[in-house]
Amino acid sequence: MKKLTLSLLSVLGGAATSAVAVRKVTGKATEVQRNMSEKHLALFLMMNQWVAVKQEGKNLADYFEKQGYKSIAVYGMSYAGERLLEELKGSDIQVQYGIDKNADNIYMDVNIVTMEDELKPVDAIVVTPIFFFDDIEEELSQKIDCPIISLEDVLYEV
Repeated sequence: MKKLTLSLLSVLGGAATSAVAVRKVTGKATEVQRNMSEKHLALFLMMNQWVAVKQEGKNLADYFEKQGYKSIAVYGMSYAGERLLEELKGSDIQVQYGIDKNADNIYMDVNIVTMEDELKPVDAIVVTPIFFFDDIEEELSQKIDCPIISLEDVLYEV
């Protein structure tokens, strides 16, 4: 009887330990999915605002001109960064360079650097990965002395 009780307790203990381990793994996977979902929702809402701005006949160059920014850099050269470069093309706003951790794999009409490279002086840096803005702003502010603004803020203030 003692052996049976010990075996049963051993099995139950193992099952409980396994359940806790599965819950931890599942919890982390759920958290990752939730973060990705929130990131993509934020991006969608920002891009929706951009469409609304365009439908109102406004242009982002107007925002930069009103702020006195003639020379900017763009942090994040994915979809939003590409659209920003395209929108500013032909305006008086000069995009001096882009900043992206994958600089070596990005080919655009503007020079792309990483955070480890020297960041040349500009009037402002526009951050396109808005979900990570706070972390990026903190890192950039240690490397360069200029306003660091979120593309989302530009879109709501233009």
